[in-house]
Formats: sequence, structure tokens, C-alpha cells
Amino acid sequence: MARFGTLSGHLDDLRTGLASLERHNALIEGWGRQLAPHLAGGGRLLAAGNGGSAAEAQHLTAELVGRFETDRAPLAALALHAETSSTTAIGNDFGGDEVFARQVQAHGRPGDVLMLLSTSGRSTNLLAAAERAHAGGLLVWAMTGPGPNPLADVADEALTVETEAPTAVQEIHLVAVHALCAIVERHLSPAVRETNEEVVV
Repeated sequence: MARFGTLSGHLDDLRTGLASLERHNALIEGWGRQLAPHLAGGGRLLAAGNGGSAAEAQHLTAELVGRFETDRAPLAALALHAETSSTTAIGNDFGGDEVFARQVQAHGRPGDVLMLLSTSGRSTNLLAAAERAHAGGLLVWAMTGPGPNPLADVADEALTVETEAPTAVQEIHLVAVHALCAIVERHLSPAVRETNEEVVV
């Protein structure tokens, strides 16, 4: 049992989570290998989460649209929760469970990837987004806390972090996000990696 409220307890949770992440090495490598040509070919990654997981999802899209470790062309990635006017309008008009699902329906195309992040794996708005994504022909990938959980069950593939502290789960998700971005950049074609046009304002 973790010693909550202490640094040593938090570090114990992180060690447990990192050990479970290492067991997902092949999954993350596979995601990166699949995502690189998809994004380089004009496909999109959509991402969403709630609270701290929203920050992690937005971190992922920022690294792809901007840059991670290498200069290269921007890649199409959208953090759905960052569309504040859309999320509040949808929530007001259609209810909270539709805030991501409706955006997936609007922005997603067959073959695109929807990445959903959740410490619990039980957020109903993410489950609704996964269902809408499947209906639209998108792949659904999830990063969650301990499995089994509903989101991991409905996703095409899921990375489950086996540690009991939600805070540690979020931090391990960031490690996974960085690893995924590094793998994507490693597997981009030379033409994409070498495209870095400077914009002078």
C-alpha cells in the first residue's frame, strides 16, 4: 500500500507504474510505427481527456503539431477539449457526454486515430467518443489507469498503467506520450523530417 502524502510513497507509485509501462514497450512502438506514415500522409490524430488527462492529451498534440526532438513538417493533431467554445456549446446544447463525441464525428475521418486518456477508464464522455469513433471508422487507442476498465475494453488497443495513484498514472502517461512522439519522429520519411520551412514575421 502506498504511503500517500509523502515523496517516498509517490516515488513507489511511480516505480510501479514505470514497471508496468515497460511491459507495454511493443505496444507503444507499434503505435508510433503506425502513426508516422498516417500523419505524414495527411491523416489526423484526435486526442481528448478530462482534467489532468486533458493536459496530457494536449501535450501530445502540441509535440506533434510543433516539434519534439527533431525539426520536421508539422503533423495534424487536435486536442478536442482545447476547443473551448465547441465543448461548452456542445455541453450546453447536447449534454456533457457529447462534448468529445460530436467533435469526433465532425473532425474524424476513416483511418484516423482517436487517443483517449483517462486515469479511471470510466469517463462517460470518453466512452461516448470511442463509440462515435468506431462508428466513423476511426481507430481508438487509450491510455488508462489499471485494467480492466470500460475504456480499455472498448478501445482497439490500450495502454494500462498498473499503479493505484491517479497522479502517478498521469505522470506515467506523460512518459508514454514522450516515447510515442520519439518513435513517430524516428519513423517519419526523410522528406517529412527534412521539411522545416522558417516563417519570418
